[in-house]
Amino acid sequence: MRKVTLILYRDYLEDTIVSLHESGIMQINDISKQDSSSDIKEFISPGEMHPEGALLADYESRLSTIITILQNTKEKTKGIKKLLHPQLPKIEEVSPSSTDALLSYTEGFLNTIEKEILSSQNQLESLNESIQKTTMDINNIQKFTDIDFHLSDLAPSTFLICKSGVTQDLKGLQQNLKNLPETVVYSAQLTKGKNATWAVILIAHKDHVKHIERISTEFIEEIILPDLPLTPKIAIKTLTKEIKTMKKDKTTITKTLQHLARQHLQSFYVIREQVQLEKIRKDIQGHFGQTYSTYVITGWVPVDDIDRFKTLITSTTQENVIIDIQTPSPNPDNPPTYLKTRSSTGSFKTLLELFAVPRYNEINPSAIMGFFFVLFFGVMLGDAGYGLVILLLALFAYIKFSRYSDMIKSWSILGIFLGIVTSIVGFLTNGFFGDLIPRFIYGNPNQPLYQLTLFGINFPVEPLKDPLSILIVALILGLLHLNVGIILGLYQAFKRKEYRAFLTEKFCMIPLQIGGGALIGYFIMDWSLSQAMFYGAIALVIIGIIQLFLASGPVGFFDITGYVGDWLSYARLLALGLATAGMALAFNVVAGLIPEMIPVVGIILLPIILFVAHTANLILQSLGAGVHSLRLQYVEFFNRFYEGGGHEFSPFKIRRTYTTLKEDKTS
Repeated sequence: MRKVTLILYRDYLEDTIVSLHESGIMQINDISKQDSSSDIKEFISPGEMHPEGALLADYESRLSTIITILQNTKEKTKGIKKLLHPQLPKIEEVSPSSTDALLSYTEGFLNTIEKEILSSQNQLESLNESIQKTTMDINNIQKFTDIDFHLSDLAPSTFLICKSGVTQDLKGLQQNLKNLPETVVYSAQLTKGKNATWAVILIAHKDHVKHIERISTEFIEEIILPDLPLTPKIAIKTLTKEIKTMKKDKTTITKTLQHLARQHLQSFYVIREQVQLEKIRKDIQGHFGQTYSTYVITGWVPVDDIDRFKTLITSTTQENVIIDIQTPSPNPDNPPTYLKTRSSTGSFKTLLELFAVPRYNEINPSAIMGFFFVLFFGVMLGDAGYGLVILLLALFAYIKFSRYSDMIKSWSILGIFLGIVTSIVGFLTNGFFGDLIPRFIYGNPNQPLYQLTLFGINFPVEPLKDPLSILIVALILGLLHLNVGIILGLYQAFKRKEYRAFLTEKFCMIPLQIGGGALIGYFIMDWSLSQAMFYGAIALVIIGIIQLFLASGPVGFFDITGYVGDWLSYARLLALGLATAGMALAFNVVAGLIPEMIPVVGIILLPIILFVAHTANLILQSLGAGVHSLRLQYVEFFNRFYEGGGHEFSPFKIRRTYTTLKEDKTS
């Protein structure tokens, strides 16, 4: 990464912004937030927001409002058809234009259709509110259908006060009204039982208004009924017809909006994207520094792109520019990290970012981490049947949906890797949906899928029958994984010229492993060592301990026990493999008993039970394998060399979804 400063005349500013935006080659810094001690800051003033930025933001908001309305009302595919046939965004060619031309075109386009769409939307909202209110009125009126009166009778009058509502204590209400003359209560029971309720209408003279208000507050849950000169039953019929009419009007307006969506939604997408891109270009000027006649732009450019960057800027400004390029230091410059990955390993980068982005000049371990993640996942799931399911689903996603999304593409590629490795491990360990084939096809659960001797090893190696062999493989893989981390740590320390750390903290585990492993083999496993090898092993252990104590002091001893603990953590490869095989075997045994218990129905239930059980096992064990494989990367592996805490390179880059620039075909 290189730290870049540009000083250019105002006349070339807009062309330079467009060039940088289209090329996506530079991350632009906000100069006002840079270190105040910077030499250049005392000669410049912070950049100002372009006056047209606010106008573009207003147009973006208006366009987004219209797009939201049309998106919500357009005809949509549903169900499985939507899943299997998602729509790709349509891309239109657009010609470069000035801001004034874009604003003029946008205003003209909005004037032709915005008012109609907003008016239709307001009508829809009004109809929805009316339908909701009318439906609520119907629900309220239904409580009073057993009482013979007109709804308008409850309207305010000169001499009477009327209350309508629901009570759970009709006797208490009537008891409290006994002493009030000229008071009438009409009631109809709504529900029976312990919590019985009654619809009530209370009519009293206004002389008793204070008493009525107190009593109704205590005993009545008041309901406001519409003022209609109709009985409740007739009112319900009338209001139901009104709802039907409003729904018809709503359907008509919705069809109008759907027609407008088919005609104009794509154009709105295109125009909004152009407005958004232009707004970004205007807003970025607030990140620059300025003098009376020049602008100062600072930022970061990857080393590999420096020559292309120089060519781009000099041609855009006709060489009227000063370009200063410096090699940054991690502190205080704190440069961004450029994570360069292929599309096939994009998901590995995501897994790395879940932990932390590497610091500047730190090793990018995403490819190595991805390799071990896939390998450990395959060992922990370890069933060829489950692996084939993952592989087929991933292939389907890649073939069917990868063109719709880069994320789907990268994760489906990861799924393909996981499926292949899991299938291979399952083949080597005699796992195909547990013992499904031997149990239900061969009729002999103890018969393996195949028998093969390779390099003196008898395959398949079944985890449930020979767990020790799988444990040995797991520990060997763990030792390999940890030592790759140690080597990366050594490389990184040497690259940073941290020679003390290289010789002590990073290197100490190599002689400790060699010498300690030889001594453990000699004393515990009865290895045969010559006298020279024996004393050499002791010397290596002493050297490793000295290096460790020079790096960490007396507490360095705990690094040894910690390393052993990390190594033993790889026994989880065996544990999860046993869990997958054991649960699959258990499901097969249980399913096999069903036809014996229920002879006719059991034959039908057998495939259903197997499908549901193995699907659940696949999901659970895949989740466990993924989580534990990531843990081995984040804790055991990264602990050897990885720090993280960086921030990723984020270039000022144009991102188009609905548009593409029309190529200049003039000669």
